[in-house]
Amino acid sequence: MNVPSVIVGSGVGHAYGSGELRTPVLHEVNVEIAAGEIVFMTGPSGSGKTTLLSLIGALRSVQTGSLRVLGTELHGATPATLMAVRRQIGFVFQAHNLLPALTAQQNVVMALSHQPEWCRSEANARATEMLRVVGLEHRRHHLPASLSGGQRQRVAIARALAAKPRLVLADEPTAALDKTSGREVVELLRTLAKQQGIPILIVTRSAHPRHRRPHPQLGGRASRLLLTGVPHQQPQYNRCSHAIQSEGRVNRPSQPTARA
Repeated sequence: MNVPSVIVGSGVGHAYGSGELRTPVLHEVNVEIAAGEIVFMTGPSGSGKTTLLSLIGALRSVQTGSLRVLGTELHGATPATLMAVRRQIGFVFQAHNLLPALTAQQNVVMALSHQPEWCRSEANARATEMLRVVGLEHRRHHLPASLSGGQRQRVAIARALAAKPRLVLADEPTAALDKTSGREVVELLRTLAKQQGIPILIVTRSAHPRHRRPHPQLGGRASRLLLTGVPHQQPQYNRCSHAIQSEGRVNRPSQPTARA
């Protein structure tokens, strides 16, 4: 049985600036991620990982190529369409971005405040449930300052999943954490993605083996998407290519993704 794709990109390109200052960061990128898949996107700094993630998250407009996310074409999409797609996505960033004056519970509730289908009582109940899922129900009335770095990121994960998104995007969620806390956060994301059937794309600079293989007890598909940046002539830019490794299978573009 074929698994439907939640992300399909073909010939995606993106550049910053204009004229002589124009700097391409993505060139002819092809990507496809299926429902229920867990993908780790790796690559050196400047290779376009965060740019690609922001395009998939409808945070930027697609400049060239085709990019369909959750069944919606984003190239040429209106601001209203981009907003509608964003509301179906849960975001986890490098920094937890919790509001310091709000408790863990209130921070999670905030994620539901712009969703008209959630009334106040339902939002509070959902926040409590998600904090329980990430193991922080007993800390729900604490401010971020009284939580450890790993606990703050767990609250951020609860916030990202509170609205029952169809897709989760995480931009280096372990960057500010120690090795042990980072491993716990990654495994938590993988567990929740499996339990709730949510596809997840995680940006990371790490090439640690734990990012490459399906967890033996979690099951599901775990893949790795690699972006590599190669400097060209002045002004320098990155040429991007990718390969997706999934359960021993490697899919590569049929043609080079960039030419000198």
